[in-house]
Amino acid sequence: MAVTEEESSSSSAQSRPTPNGGVHFLAKCLARSGVILQVVRGHFRSPTSYDIIFGKETSIELVIMGGDGVVQSVCEQPVFGMIRDLAVLPWRSKLHDKKPEMSRKDLLIVLSDSGKLSFLSFSNEMHRFFAVTNVQLSVAGRMVAVDSSGSFISVGSYEKRVALFSVSTCYSDDVIDKRTIYPSEIEETTARRRLKTDVSGTIWSMCFISDRPGQSSKEHSPILAILLTRKGSFLNTLLLLRWLVRDNSFHVLSQYLEAGPLAFTIVEVPQSYGQALLFRVGDALVMDLSDALRPRCVYRTSLNTPIPIIVEHDGDVEGFIAASALLELQDPRVDTHKDDPMNVDNYLVEYKYIPKFVCSWSWEPGTGNNPRMIFSMDTGELFMYEISFHCDGLEVYLSDCLYQGLPCKSLLWVEGGLLAAIVEMGDGLVLKLNDGRLEYMSTIQNSAPILDMSVVDCHNEKHNQMFACCGMAPEGSLRIIRSGLSVERLVRTAPMYQGVTGTWTIRMRLMDTHHSFLVLSFVEQTRVLSVGLSFSDVTDSVGFQSDACTLACGLLDDGLLVQIHQNAVRLCLPTVFAHSEGIPLSSPMCTSWSPDNIGISLGSVTHNLIVVATSNPCFLILLGVKSLSLYKYQVYEMQHVKLQSELSCISITQNHLIKKKSTSYLPSNSNYSNPLPVGLDVGHTFVIGTHKPSVEVLSYLPGQGIRVLAVGTISLTSTVGTAIGGCIPQDVRLVLVDRLYVLCGLRNGTLLRFEWPAVSTMSSSELSSHRSSAGSSSVCIDVNSWKFRASCSTGIQVSGISLSEKAKDNDPIFLQLIAIRRIGVAPVSLVPLSDYVDTDIIALSERPWLVQTARQSLSYISMSFQPSTHVTTVCSAECPKGLLFVSENSLHLVEMLQDKSVNVQKFNLDGTPRKVLYHSDSRLLLVMRTDLSNDSFPSDICCIDPLSGSLLSSFKFDHGEIGKCMELVRVGTEHLLVVGTSLSAGPAIMPNGEAGTAKGRLIVLCVERSQNSESGSGTVWSKAGSSSQQMLPFSEAIDYAADQMSHGSCCSSPDDASCDGLKVEDGEAWQLRLAYQNTLSGMVLAVCPYLNHYFLASAGNAFYVCGFVNDNPQRVRRFTSARTRFMIVSLTTHITRIAVGDCRDGLLFYSYHEEAKKLEQLYSDPGQRLVADCLLMDVDTAFVSDRKGSIAVLTCPSQSEDNVSPECNLTLNCSYYMGEIAMSIRKGSFPYKLPADDASGGNHDGHIMRELPYNAILAGTLLGSIVVFVHISREEYEFLLSVQDRIAVHPLTAPVLGNNHNEFRGRENQKGVPQMLDGDLLSQFLELTSIQQEAVLALPCASSEVKSSFKSPHAQISASQVVQLLERIHYALS
Repeated sequence: MAVTEEESSSSSAQSRPTPNGGVHFLAKCLARSGVILQVVRGHFRSPTSYDIIFGKETSIELVIMGGDGVVQSVCEQPVFGMIRDLAVLPWRSKLHDKKPEMSRKDLLIVLSDSGKLSFLSFSNEMHRFFAVTNVQLSVAGRMVAVDSSGSFISVGSYEKRVALFSVSTCYSDDVIDKRTIYPSEIEETTARRRLKTDVSGTIWSMCFISDRPGQSSKEHSPILAILLTRKGSFLNTLLLLRWLVRDNSFHVLSQYLEAGPLAFTIVEVPQSYGQALLFRVGDALVMDLSDALRPRCVYRTSLNTPIPIIVEHDGDVEGFIAASALLELQDPRVDTHKDDPMNVDNYLVEYKYIPKFVCSWSWEPGTGNNPRMIFSMDTGELFMYEISFHCDGLEVYLSDCLYQGLPCKSLLWVEGGLLAAIVEMGDGLVLKLNDGRLEYMSTIQNSAPILDMSVVDCHNEKHNQMFACCGMAPEGSLRIIRSGLSVERLVRTAPMYQGVTGTWTIRMRLMDTHHSFLVLSFVEQTRVLSVGLSFSDVTDSVGFQSDACTLACGLLDDGLLVQIHQNAVRLCLPTVFAHSEGIPLSSPMCTSWSPDNIGISLGSVTHNLIVVATSNPCFLILLGVKSLSLYKYQVYEMQHVKLQSELSCISITQNHLIKKKSTSYLPSNSNYSNPLPVGLDVGHTFVIGTHKPSVEVLSYLPGQGIRVLAVGTISLTSTVGTAIGGCIPQDVRLVLVDRLYVLCGLRNGTLLRFEWPAVSTMSSSELSSHRSSAGSSSVCIDVNSWKFRASCSTGIQVSGISLSEKAKDNDPIFLQLIAIRRIGVAPVSLVPLSDYVDTDIIALSERPWLVQTARQSLSYISMSFQPSTHVTTVCSAECPKGLLFVSENSLHLVEMLQDKSVNVQKFNLDGTPRKVLYHSDSRLLLVMRTDLSNDSFPSDICCIDPLSGSLLSSFKFDHGEIGKCMELVRVGTEHLLVVGTSLSAGPAIMPNGEAGTAKGRLIVLCVERSQNSESGSGTVWSKAGSSSQQMLPFSEAIDYAADQMSHGSCCSSPDDASCDGLKVEDGEAWQLRLAYQNTLSGMVLAVCPYLNHYFLASAGNAFYVCGFVNDNPQRVRRFTSARTRFMIVSLTTHITRIAVGDCRDGLLFYSYHEEAKKLEQLYSDPGQRLVADCLLMDVDTAFVSDRKGSIAVLTCPSQSEDNVSPECNLTLNCSYYMGEIAMSIRKGSFPYKLPADDASGGNHDGHIMRELPYNAILAGTLLGSIVVFVHISREEYEFLLSVQDRIAVHPLTAPVLGNNHNEFRGRENQKGVPQMLDGDLLSQFLELTSIQQEAVLALPCASSEVKSSFKSPHAQISASQVVQLLERIHYALS
């Protein structure tokens, strides 16, 4: 429902209705748009950070660019509006901030369709932008400009008006000090009577012109240069306007109009005080505006370059003139000369000047007296423009072409000579200026537009992947998109590793950068492998006991390796046969230590410290090592304490240092100067998990013994009060982000996060007082879906005396539980990616998740890999970022692709890919392409290998014929490809929506094997390992496959032949063979299979029911046809129901009567709709997208309603405005009910969705976004709707652009139609702390209809219920 802001604020109880029946959906963006429309830079996170902002129309993304040119995303957030322009308001030295978090940081200015000018500040704590203020505009703004001092802002409308603002000196009160509009209504009326010196006309560009320094901001009267086109004029006028701030009056100082090319951009020259660049078609003018009353051009640079045109000359002058005239009609940039040495004298060279214009530009950062600019021409050429100012004038230097590519929509020159070049329909580039040339550094991914996609599970991974047609010629590509972080599969062994209980990697020396050994523990044995090009078994040379199950292992000191198994702790010195720096003996030196008559249950190893635990009785034992002589050591006990509870896990931080790169994420204010709690030394700290269950942080100092620093006891109950099982900690880790956290993975698939209370940073006296109060009270915290209670009893005794009794002054701190994530069902293991305390961590349940810690918060990103039981890091010279997974009894060596938040594999294609299908028999992709570089055959259908991207075969259409649609139709035991084309270049659709005059062709192709030994021979990519040592069967795997295989992420199933190389039988290939063709009266835009032996095909505004006679692909018969009023653009079926979408009447339902061979129209769309794509979820429900950016669900009316006319209207069940056009809609499966929900009481309300084969819809948009629509129950819908209403208005979660969320999602839809839930808005609830969640839910509900669905209008919503439901959906979609 589209409501105005006034209606929303005055009467929130009159909100949109809630559907009482039908289907209900939650929409969530899986992959955001890659189309970058605006690029700006500033200091948003801190005064010293160099941050880049990408404006993507419906979202903003903050990224950083490393010295290597790699762009890393820091955060991306939807804005729930349409961005029109971005600008940066720089922090000024005269600015006084009352809020410390905003001190010395720049503000992001966003102009949007909300009708407001938004000022955003980045919050390091919440890790996203928040609105400082939203200024209401009385003009429809299209562009925004900020003067160089940051004192004034201008907003230009599409025509006639500009709004100007002066910036306050204190952001805490109000960013804007004064505001005005020119012309006002009175001035506009007066201007009509005099000469047109106002801004009447279309505004093309504007910028502020800086005055000489020395004027105070109070006395400063800014000058605004406006480039506009007046009605009836063929030239643009440069208008100079002065705003007298004190008097709030305007003066039109002058206007500049020069006959010549069309001007379109005015740009101020930095640090020039009165100079500006005026870009016109074909040239650039340096304008001297220092005297605003007399603007003048001081330098003119031609941007046209001569292009040679080769003309054949046979001596006939008239023939030469005719040939020249003919060539002028061709593209002069195409070299038609053919290098024939016999005809040199018969060619003349004519040079033509082709008008060019600048489409984007960027100044060099920190420009001094000689400002330099890099700009892009519409031809894709990049040039440098340098202006030098001297006492006697200025000099201008225009370089040669620095780089040739596609035209750039935006450019951004950043520090280090790096340049971000953004193109419109392809991947952007990062270039580096080096020796006068621009060199390629990296790619900025852009999948737009997504014209078609196919969702399949082609490798039986139970994890759908998407094949998408992306981009347009010449940047067309086929992309394989999967949810989760991308990994590059390098090696996979045979499934011969049954019973693996643990994996570790060990270095030989403390300062080594690479691992030396890989340790695999089995139920009754241990094997040690060397890490390198080949993994060789060196167990005997290392000294580990091979017939024991290893519980833990590690490096104690240089050359000293420790193995902990159930019976002993074994210290080993490997030989040179195992490592080049081993001892020069024939066998390793080993010594052992064993506890008396008890077994070891756990252990951990760090530098000069070994910690082991026993059970029955329960002891915690600290061991040390001392040297006796050369190669001889003794393991001795330093201390032991008795435990009241058995331990479940032990974790010791290997390196207490902080990675230097993490400091770039830390703000420079004093609040983050000491992120560690008072009195805590990470280098002497370890964490334990107990069977209480609890997590406890202990410290050990020589001479002081063990001391308990902090404790958190876990007590889990469901919302109905029943105890939750499996709450024993499986793994624990200390993690440092902006502060120190304790991560705890439980055995029931849950990940907890504890933190020190804020008082832990107090002084010693305050800290002692807090400890005393904490020890005497029990604290209850209700976070997420469970209740957690903790006490300060540690349960550790020394010599039979409890530590709390022995030293009450050192009572432990009570850890606060602040977050919980349900990431799976299996026990959660935590594997750090390095030895640093602030490193990223892999949380492995049945699926791996990456917990990123270097972004001022903890973010969870699923990794695109199959279910695994164990994982460890592997760092070698050949694979510095390797991970070793144990899955399905095989070892998988993969490498995580850093700086990629979306798992996308790209295959470049010639032309524009329009349609893609997956052929299951051949396991190939069928791709329809247009705009091919071959002019004779501009369109074809090709067979592509999804693993390597190789083009295996193709079927070319006739000259001038363009492919439009295709579908696979099963006939008997094979699939036939039915194709629709256009035979002429005429319009497909007339302006009134009726079908055009162009004809089309219906084609049937057979996808079949061809036995051709020359062209169809297969290829096997493999590389066998070799070594003189005893080889583990790792050498039987693909050691390092070819580049085509290494870029993929599809190979994961043992049943997939491609996992052991791409195995294709010799002499076998697949080809497309023509079986049938027929010319139809209209362009064929849609085909669709129907039932088991029919297919549908459209031609103009008619569609036909066709079939194959006797299953013969060469004999196609038309059974019947029907016509609509307008052009048919889509056809879809479900069982017997047919849905026809046209370009005006929307969606029409038909039914086919086989006996009578007739089509009957059943229902019609209740409103006009320009259909983009459609699919049927069942016989009564249609999911349709239109070309205005909306999604709608239409259902058949209930049987109780009377059908009073043969064209009964469908019911508009719900709608959702995306702001992006979805050209492809496909079904998907996302079961968000966890397998353990029933056992754990997670189904507390019985609101779990029904099990459907397809319970979700995937939509790909022209901007490159992928949105999923998840089917939910009515109870879940009403429950989350009440939460969404509160989130949409709370200051922490409301849309940052100040627009009304309900109004935005209800655009282009009928008033009163229910909306789908916004998953992007709801997901913000998971990012809040428990206190913030309770504050959001405490707001009054805005919808009276939602209130009525609960038992009481004032019923309290439980945060745990909300989190549990959202976590289930998040788990399925991630």
